[in-house]
Amino acid sequence: MTTDPTLPHRRQLTLRDVSEESGVSEMTVSRVLRNRGDVSEATRNKVLAAAKRMGYVPNKIAGALASSQVNLVAVIIPSLSNMVFPEVMTGISQILEHTELQPVVGVTNYRPEREEDVLYEMLSWRPSGVIIAGLEHSDASLAMLRASGIPVVEIMDTDGEAVDAVVGISHRRAGREMAQAIVKQGFRRIGFLGTKMPLDFRARKRFEGFTEALAKTGLEVVEQEFYDGGSALVKGREMTQAILERDPDLDFLYYSNDMIGAGGLLYALEKGIDVPNTLGMAGFNGVEFLQGLPKQLATMDAGRLEIGRAAAQIIADRVSGRVTEGGQRIELTPKLQIGDTLRRYKV
Repeated sequence: MTTDPTLPHRRQLTLRDVSEESGVSEMTVSRVLRNRGDVSEATRNKVLAAAKRMGYVPNKIAGALASSQVNLVAVIIPSLSNMVFPEVMTGISQILEHTELQPVVGVTNYRPEREEDVLYEMLSWRPSGVIIAGLEHSDASLAMLRASGIPVVEIMDTDGEAVDAVVGISHRRAGREMAQAIVKQGFRRIGFLGTKMPLDFRARKRFEGFTEALAKTGLEVVEQEFYDGGSALVKGREMTQAILERDPDLDFLYYSNDMIGAGGLLYALEKGIDVPNTLGMAGFNGVEFLQGLPKQLATMDAGRLEIGRAAAQIIADRVSGRVTEGGQRIELTPKLQIGDTLRRYKV
């Protein structure tokens, strides 16, 4: 773990800050933000624009608590249906249950505008810290995080600049290491199956690392199949059928996650395809349900439980005062699991 002593001390913004930024009195700013009183539309827009630009979030806590934080940790994740994030939540809970802090969860559904809304609402209750998935956020979300004045831990990804602390893996490294393992086993005609990636930044980084490593050996992804919607076994079956019908000579399929990889494996076994000698397969995440498949799908464990625990520990240490500096950076090592679908027996 490393810390960055150059990070500036972050304090919470006040009405006075918004007043100075917008050139409007504090009383008027208060009226606008509480949506009370007679204020012109032009003035209202000026105040709201200044507040958003600065990342100011009104305080919903009244009375004696108004100047302090409550014992809540805002945890903002993309999904609860994705099997990855409940394990992260387990790690967070394991650490926080030994403190006075309680996690409160917000779900963004992978939408930046939804993340803005969730973050705004949670910060208005003055939590003691924020744990948020990913490093890519809208300008408004970044402004709120930077202006929050509380510990912020971005999780799951270390390929980029963090607002404050960060815990995760390098997804580009994970993609590179999977490509190297595939090539080492003698596979050459490789297909990729995954989500449409404009907003799935971590999957995109893995794909970039994967294709870069293949290129160094003179190979490339020769066929691709993408899908919208949640990760599911049925998606994996459909995608695998489609890609193999287009190119039956593919000898390896790399899936962006284990759920669609498991669906693809079940399809291949149903069709009597010799896995891995005729067709190798691998997914990503190392989720526990893979243990119940007829063959063990090759995958890469991203250390989700450890990520949750480490993120929560950073928040707990800083809230308690045991650690006073910010900028902690913890990069875990993705662990390749060969399973039964990557190691060829007839190379």
